[in-house]
Amino acid sequence: MPYADVSLYVMTPEFGAASQLEKIDMLDFADVVAINKFERRGAQDALRDVGRQLVRNREAFGSGPEEMPVFGTSAATFHDDGVTALYQHLRDLLGAHGLPVRPGALPEVSVRHSSGAAQIVPPSRARYLAEIAETVRTYHAHTLDQAEAARRVQRLTAVRDELADARADTGAVDRLLVEAQGCSTRNPRRVLEQWPRTVQTYADDELVVTVGGRESRTRLVRESLSGSRVPRVALPRYADHGELLRFLREEHLPGSFPFTAGVFPFKREGEEPTRMFAGEGDPFRTNRRFTLLSEGSEATRLSTAFDSVTLYGRDPDPRPDIYGKVGTSGVSVATLEDMKALFNGFDLVAPTTRSR
Repeated sequence: MPYADVSLYVMTPEFGAASQLEKIDMLDFADVVAINKFERRGAQDALRDVGRQLVRNREAFGSGPEEMPVFGTSAATFHDDGVTALYQHLRDLLGAHGLPVRPGALPEVSVRHSSGAAQIVPPSRARYLAEIAETVRTYHAHTLDQAEAARRVQRLTAVRDELADARADTGAVDRLLVEAQGCSTRNPRRVLEQWPRTVQTYADDELVVTVGGRESRTRLVRESLSGSRVPRVALPRYADHGELLRFLREEHLPGSFPFTAGVFPFKREGEEPTRMFAGEGDPFRTNRRFTLLSEGSEATRLSTAFDSVTLYGRDPDPRPDIYGKVGTSGVSVATLEDMKALFNGFDLVAPTTRSR
């Protein structure tokens, strides 16, 4: 190619059958081929097939596919040896064209593909999203069936009671009621049986809970400026057991399954909603920033941004692929002493302090 001294073609393992490689003209012109996303399934087969295709394209029938300049890389993987091998090969090719090349800090690698790359989602779990969706749909379908069963039990119970009050025969209705109760599973029945106690609990002015011998009291009612009593948690007023069961299985109250209203029954009182977000440079610099942000606040909510080296679990290093990322877009934390310096002056066990 007249426009570049060295040409690189980057592709992925998903090119279809090996015969499709004959249609990729870039394999005829490229000096080097990189197969990125090497952590995906079938990448090893793609490396072999592309190598064989280059042997045919270059008519290098005396060489094996593994000798062709084909590299398997995983650009999303930190410190990927496949990317390092590709870089070193390109460096040598450009050096042959006159580019000044100095000894680098990266150690030489002997592989031509990523050796430590692993699939984020293993093949056995490739359908995990579909399985989650199927589970949720099945749960909602079961809810509708149980809601209809609860509605039928409620109707038949009301009819039986009216017949009993009128001293009429209830035999046929009793048989239908037993049949309807058999269609209702244990968990929905238990949820409906517990609901009256839940209503009574939230009807009081306070909720008293004893944990570890300590008594905790939570106000359930607040008074507005006009003197109206406003409940902290408003309960539904469904009379129909079917609609009530749908609510309990699809929404429910805060702190109850399926936790659509939150995992805690009540929000902590006196907690400031402000997030104090910081993270740049070394721990001492970020600590000074936290101290400035939290000055004068009764509650402290520290939210820390870590640099990419820390997030990958690596240590700071003079290597060129690491050094420029240390303390950039986040704080660098490599030791326990760094973590102590980061939160110096803050009581992390105090109920008014939260950190993440």
